[in-house]
Amino acid sequence: MCDYSLMAVPNRLAQEGEELVAHRFPTGSLGLASPADLKRSMAPPPARSSIWCAIREFFNPPRTEPAPAVCIPPGARLRLRDIPVRLQQDLAVGPVEEVTFTQLSAVVNSYRDAVRFTNGREVRLQDLREGQRVRVLDLSMADELDLQSLREERPEFTFRTR
Repeated sequence: MCDYSLMAVPNRLAQEGEELVAHRFPTGSLGLASPADLKRSMAPPPARSSIWCAIREFFNPPRTEPAPAVCIPPGARLRLRDIPVRLQQDLAVGPVEEVTFTQLSAVVNSYRDAVRFTNGREVRLQDLREGQRVRVLDLSMADELDLQSLREERPEFTFRTR
């Protein structure tokens, strides 16, 4: 799933075997993104060929597409890496753990995305460290996720292109 605050940015479903990272989006929320998508969205603009190009770009800067949030359906199995030492101690886990993606509640306008460790402990996605690596292991146990119906329910959260 994608937390409510990430419905305002472009998003897509995860794919099995995909490598992701925890990323802070312009909404201020932490979510998952593909390193390749992040690199593309942060690519420097092409070199200017003249002073007139520089002036034109100053008044009309080139637009870049933001990196999409990668939505994970509840029930998906993930491998969480780079778990901070303090979180390891608090949750009694190691630096690399297999987790199950889950939702803590169905309450609207709240952070609900979380991961559940094999020992039963859960941590919200918002409590992970930015840059933490995640690998999507298995989506077969995931609930069906229909982003289009979610957008129809809450049209104000649909990303609009300019």
